[in-house]
Amino acid sequence: MAHRHILLVEDSANDVELTTSTLAQHVVNPVDVARDGAEALDYLFRRGVFAGRTTGPPALVMLDLKMPKVDGLEVLRTIKADPTLKQLPVVVLTSSREQRDVVQSYALGVNAYVVKPVEFEQFADSLRQLGLFWLLLNEPPPVA
Repeated sequence: MAHRHILLVEDSANDVELTTSTLAQHVVNPVDVARDGAEALDYLFRRGVFAGRTTGPPALVMLDLKMPKVDGLEVLRTIKADPTLKQLPVVVLTSSREQRDVVQSYALGVNAYVVKPVEFEQFADSLRQLGLFWLLLNEPPPVA
């Protein structure tokens, strides 16, 4: 059985490297990366370079907030407003501790809001726990 992909939406090359390498150690799901919000929406809606994408919807979207082109809140708003995508689990994974970002993320329907720890080991441990919970413990709705 093929494992559903994780969509990591992150513009920081360092955070992409740390996240993908940490997840690869703990979960078998492949990780696809979008470097900005516009690319993430193209991936999700199979547009542009992703028009021929043959994989189903991701098992999990890990979403940074502060990104170029389209910010994470707009990506979240678009996901949760779309009938075919609204049940996708979305975890905001950001450095923002701003209360308005937290409040707005939950108002838009985010499933979890995680502030990236500064320390490498804590960040890696947070990613491990996120991956294990959302991909192994959480019971998602059936894929349509």
